Amino acid sequence: MRVSSSLFTNNLLAQMNQLQGEQTQLQGEVSSGLSVTLPEDDPAAMDQALNLQTDASANTQYQSNITQLQSTATAAGDAMNSLQTLTEQAGEIATEANSVTSSTQLATYATQVGNLIQEALQVANTQDSQGNYIFGGTANNEPPFVATTVGGVVTSVGYQGNAKAASSQIGPNLSVSATMPGGNLTGSGATGLLVDTSSGVDLFGHLISLQADLSSGNTANIASTDSPNLTKDEDNIISGIAANGVAQATLQSAGNAATQAGENLTTQTSSLTGANLATTMTNLDQVESSLQAAMQSGVIIMNLSIMDFLQ
Repeated sequence: MRVSSSLFTNNLLAQMNQLQGEQTQLQGEVSSGLSVTLPEDDPAAMDQALNLQTDASANTQYQSNITQLQSTATAAGDAMNSLQTLTEQAGEIATEANSVTSSTQLATYATQVGNLIQEALQVANTQDSQGNYIFGGTANNEPPFVATTVGGVVTSVGYQGNAKAASSQIGPNLSVSATMPGGNLTGSGATGLLVDTSSGVDLFGHLISLQADLSSGNTANIASTDSPNLTKDEDNIISGIAANGVAQATLQSAGNAATQAGENLTTQTSSLTGANLATTMTNLDQVESSLQAAMQSGVIIMNLSIMDFLQ
């Protein structure tokens, strides 16, 4: 009788330990809302959850890159529009100067072009919200355009950026550049916005030539050389504006896709590791009832064991 009671007691204790373990796990699920918190809870589910976590981390980085690129692309677009307006104004001055013979009027035009050069320099050295010079290529930590002046007049403008278009990844196998280099002196690769040796674009050089011809009254050169050159410069800027528009549209689309991807990853992770609260509470009630019944049985068995011992 004692051996049988002892065996029953051991089995009962084992059952109670198991039920207490299940109770602790279910209470944890109710508290955290998760059914899988450790690899041993569900190795396959945990492996999938870790993969989803990696994807979510990458997606978060994509979203951060997109936000930064959108800011830079907006700044670049605004700057390009300003440069296009300045170039257009210079072209209008060149056109009007063709029929002007007054040296005073030509001198006034020359002063206006000088002001346009100064304004264009400021715009060409625009920085984004992170302090990067947007038209310096990947050499974006210093002003890309540097002017040489004589007596307050700009005589030349040098480009100290590079011809590389900085880009960032905004999705799996997808990278985008938010701007274009301000200059390309290599003759190959990405087109420079304001100076490009392969296409003959040189906005500052052509503005300086226009100013000099206005000052000297060389209207013939203005008509034959300066005006066509400025038209070429403006056309190149307009191409840059178009490319910027495509980049901004791409970023908008990628941002929407990344937001949706983030929501999908959250849903998948929750489905994989999240606890069904209703089911969990039902299971917890059942386990607690079984544990209470086991404890009551234990009390009865213990009383019987003591009586056997007294007999």
